[in-house]
Amino acid sequence: MTAPSTFADRLLALLTAFPAAPPLPDGVQALNPYQTEPARGLLTQFAQRYYADNKPRVALLGINPGRFGAGSTGVAFTDPAALATHCGIPNELPRRPELSSQFVYQLIDAVGGPAAFYRHFYLGSLYPLVLMRAGRNYNYYDSRAVTQALWPDLQRSLQQQVAAGLRRDVAISLGRRNGEYFTKLNQELGLFERILVFDHPRFIMQYKRREAPDYALRYAARLADLL
Repeated sequence: MTAPSTFADRLLALLTAFPAAPPLPDGVQALNPYQTEPARGLLTQFAQRYYADNKPRVALLGINPGRFGAGSTGVAFTDPAALATHCGIPNELPRRPELSSQFVYQLIDAVGGPAAFYRHFYLGSLYPLVLMRAGRNYNYYDSRAVTQALWPDLQRSLQQQVAAGLRRDVAISLGRRNGEYFTKLNQELGLFERILVFDHPRFIMQYKRREAPDYALRYAARLADLL
């Protein structure tokens, strides 16, 4: 008899099979990093290590992956160095530091480390594919036309991530502008009872770097209140 699928299995199926974006305006391209190596293999190792159960998790959802975080490793908010040193998954990827990843792993350490964090929480994005324009990262909300084109996929992404095994009493937006769209999506879909909004890790590292340890401790305390 086949064992029931785990959160890891469902997440891998969701991300590797997520549909290609429709044609996007303004020269924006969408790339699925989870369909190619090494990102696919690294994500598989990560998911099997940290998500191989059926425990519902609180979602912390960012905007869409960047090319040097999940775009390289397949793991949300995790650059190659963090994947190796914090998560214990060796890789040969270039060690390009990624600001969001640096803060996220300060937060994860404040919670008790990756095993403790990922047992209760899930890191992802409202839109799971990498968006690029002229060789640079692009956000799904950077133009109204792109947002409108991607809206059905944003709805699909959120519904599928919830179905994979998320808690529905609460979810967290990483990013305040992201939180505005997350709230609107939730009003349309009725998936979560409430949404908390945290400042985006990149904002903290770019504009509040000296305060980053304090942010990490404060957010860790807020996460602990959800357990």
